[in-house]
Amino acid sequence: MDQVSAAIQASAIRASAIRAGTARTGAIVSAVRGAFSDPRLFQIFALGILLAIGAWFRDFSLRPTQAILTFAAALATQWACWPLTPNKPRSLRSAIITSLSLSLLLRADNLLVHPIAAAAAISSKSIFRFREKHLFNPATFGVIFALKLLPGAWVSPGQWGQDVAIAGWVVVLGMLVTQRARRADISWAFLAFYLGALALRVAYLGQRWSVWTHQLSSGALLLFAFFMISDPMTAPNSRAGRIAHAAVVAAIAYAWQFGFYRTNGLIWALFIAAACVPLWDALWPAPKFNWTQNGGHDETNSVSTIDARDADVRRDRARQAA
Repeated sequence: MDQVSAAIQASAIRASAIRAGTARTGAIVSAVRGAFSDPRLFQIFALGILLAIGAWFRDFSLRPTQAILTFAAALATQWACWPLTPNKPRSLRSAIITSLSLSLLLRADNLLVHPIAAAAAISSKSIFRFREKHLFNPATFGVIFALKLLPGAWVSPGQWGQDVAIAGWVVVLGMLVTQRARRADISWAFLAFYLGALALRVAYLGQRWSVWTHQLSSGALLLFAFFMISDPMTAPNSRAGRIAHAAVVAAIAYAWQFGFYRTNGLIWALFIAAACVPLWDALWPAPKFNWTQNGGHDETNSVSTIDARDADVRRDRARQAA
């Protein structure tokens, strides 16, 4: 009898161990799936490839020390800013993306510009906020901050040239990222509006269409369309809002470049048009994009808590009026 009881007890222990092992395996698989559902990993991969291609084949005037200082400043500032937004998931992925973007865009003749711009870019996410959403794309803010306040800083949009192969790589990698973040609509809408305006200009001036196709293959334009304006944390929440925002950014960029004959029209347009995003979100309410704790993203839970609170207030007022 004792032997039977011992056998039953051993069997129960083995079954418990199997269940525990299965649960641990399931948790690991779930964690891996959650991590790879994060579009930021694909964006880091894509921007890293583009930076390597640019540094190796296009001879970017970026010193390795400048890139290292950019990453160090961005990661340190992100860590320091975490207490300012205690409800947000803590991750360094967005800071890495900002570091890669600044390394791709910003050029300087000294070692101070890049780390200061990186610190300003990451800080802007905690300082300039409206309804639980930061206003400016961090890399855009960092570049504008450097151009206006830091001596020796500049942007070289021509560094990518009009190489069709590089343009193809940017489009493929960009589509990979925007599709996973579900923000491809704003990228294609912006390209449609901006390239449409350029086509009308070519037709109005009687230029050859090779001028337009030359502009179409601009690496800087495609990089902007697929990696900057499509930022899910700063783009409007609704599709209608994103289409409207793409039109406004395209109009400002066109006017900046061909009306005022100023440089860096795309980056300035995205910076200026950031003020319109709260308006689009108010006109077309939709769930806000959020990064989840496990690294994925979620925009299905609800409209932001402030919107929900406003809805509760409106319902209370309606009941009182009735």
